[in-house]
Amino acid sequence: MKYKITISGMHCASCAGNVERSLKKVPGVKNVSVSMLTNKGIVESDANIPEESLKEAVARTGYKAVEIKVV
Repeated sequence: MKYKITISGMHCASCAGNVERSLKKVPGVKNVSVSMLTNKGIVESDANIPEESLKEAVARTGYKAVEIKVV
């Protein structure tokens, strides 16, 4: 599955890197790409991941997952 996450609060490449590392720790996640320029993250997984798990991973870095869509 692929998820597109809209993230608020990022202002530098380091912010995006922190969010990427946090999302990679979520069980089932196999690939993550976060862009500070678009304020979006793409998460690929082998299985369905609860949206709450993705939101918590973003929140741990101090940012907010505004919207999560399955793409």
